[in-house]
Amino acid sequence: MENWARGDAYEFYMGRWSRKVAPEFLTWFDPPPQARWLDCGCGTGALTAAVLRAADPAGVVAVDPSEGFVQHAKREIGDRRVRFEVGDARSLPLDDDSVDVAVSGLVLNFVPEPAKAAAELARVTRSGGLAGAYVWDYAEGMQFIRRFFDAATALDPAAGELDEGRRFPVCQPDGLAELWRGAGFTGTEVRAVEIPTVFTDFDDFWNPFLGGQGPAPTYVASLPEDRRAALREELRRRLPAEPDGSIHLTARAWAVRGLAP
Repeated sequence: MENWARGDAYEFYMGRWSRKVAPEFLTWFDPPPQARWLDCGCGTGALTAAVLRAADPAGVVAVDPSEGFVQHAKREIGDRRVRFEVGDARSLPLDDDSVDVAVSGLVLNFVPEPAKAAAELARVTRSGGLAGAYVWDYAEGMQFIRRFFDAATALDPAAGELDEGRRFPVCQPDGLAELWRGAGFTGTEVRAVEIPTVFTDFDDFWNPFLGGQGPAPTYVASLPEDRRAALREELRRRLPAEPDGSIHLTARAWAVRGLAP
């Protein structure tokens, strides 16, 4: 079971990339100004912060089940236009038709029942309002996690049980589009959003996996030191390092948008 509690460790592992993909998503999403927003599964606040910078919202309700992540986001953002709530994506603490725009960044695959979360986004968004989400392409396009699990399963086939690429069919364009249409959204569109993920050296790649936040770091934390060292060296052997030691990979997310019924 993956762990989600420490915002600082998550930022080191995934947040730095979440903050790069959020503005790219919003550019394509093309929301209206002065809208009432919901950020469902706000995590440490990457998408909420991007909305505040780029979308001129009237206000944002940011909801996440992790108290630790919500507290981290509150400290980092500190904007009066945002109201943070600890809550479940499957039962949002909002009234029907209470927002103009609803978004969810990099989280729907981790919700035990993503169809319920999508239905909740449709419920709280006014008719004709805009709703969108994006998820990492764990099967292929999220390269640093793909490289991790390829190495981990080569040494320990049981690691495949945590592999997001196998676990989450919603992290593919057809699965994401089907989720949106199933919730009743109309005019559904899906596209890829890709960013570079450049690590300065191997330690910059490896050390974030030691923070215990998310499936891969949770797996690393479960290993005895000898097996952890073996995995580290297997990754070092497999990664494409440049002459200066840097590691240049890319991360792709799949994004969806549609209009609420």
